[in-house]
Amino acid sequence: MSSLDPAAGAPDQPPVCPRHPDRVSYVRCQRCGRPACPECQVQAAVGVQCVDCVREARSPATRSALGARLRGGPPVVTYTIMGLCVAAFVAQLAIPDLWFELGFVPAFAELEPYRFLTSAFLHSQSNFLHIAANMYMLWLVGPFLEELLGRARFVGLYLAAALGGSTAVLLLSPPLVTDGGETMISADFVTATIGASGAVFGLFGALLIVLRRLERNVSQILVFFAINAVFGFVVPNVSWQGHLGGLVVGAALGAAFAFAPKEKRQLVSWVAVGAVVVVLVALALWRFGATTDLLGPGYAEHLRLVL
Repeated sequence: MSSLDPAAGAPDQPPVCPRHPDRVSYVRCQRCGRPACPECQVQAAVGVQCVDCVREARSPATRSALGARLRGGPPVVTYTIMGLCVAAFVAQLAIPDLWFELGFVPAFAELEPYRFLTSAFLHSQSNFLHIAANMYMLWLVGPFLEELLGRARFVGLYLAAALGGSTAVLLLSPPLVTDGGETMISADFVTATIGASGAVFGLFGALLIVLRRLERNVSQILVFFAINAVFGFVVPNVSWQGHLGGLVVGAALGAAFAFAPKEKRQLVSWVAVGAVVVVLVALALWRFGATTDLLGPGYAEHLRLVL
């Protein structure tokens, strides 16, 4: 709005609404300071704002470096996964055999494929440190990745890494071993593997690649991998196979998420998740076929009855 110069001998013009120049308004927007007529006024927490400033404030949300819409608020998916793990842990305390019924047992995987994922939500009832350590690591890295990738891709990454961990256990657990000239069923083949560590390793694997792509410092993550690599081989009852499988899947998907062309980021990301799942399923089917050739048809049903 312009006004006549009083020095020129003309009176000041009354302020008018920029959107309705025929309407005089002495009420000004708290953000931009322009006059706003009653039709263009929006009540704010303090004073009023014009409709243009309100529209600007409601413009599409900014996005993360990898194209995810920044929602703000708590990391809903991370907290949901943690809640499911805690709920499963409580259920295990009430149902002592639940860990064996839902844990990943290579011998039963063909007969009960749901174990590939359910095992990632269970933890040892006798060692509280197991769930505490996994939930702490998930809490450390989950919120950052969830915000960076968005909720949908974060869920895809987590579940694919869990599937990768179980598939690695299947591939690296031989059905038979020879001891003193006698061939017998391998203990690893009929042992239940549980825990979220395979999926968590997948998150760290993806984080490593993403941070490298964003040119961030990754030394702390490399130290984490080094410590856990030693830990997995030295400490008994730690599934290094599951860690390795989750890590490989997480790193592969992290590369797809981080290096996808900006204009095709969503398409490339979901094609990558689908491709990884297809490869894992194909590897599992191949392993089932090889085991059937070795142990005979119906081996899973037979071992399920025996055990």
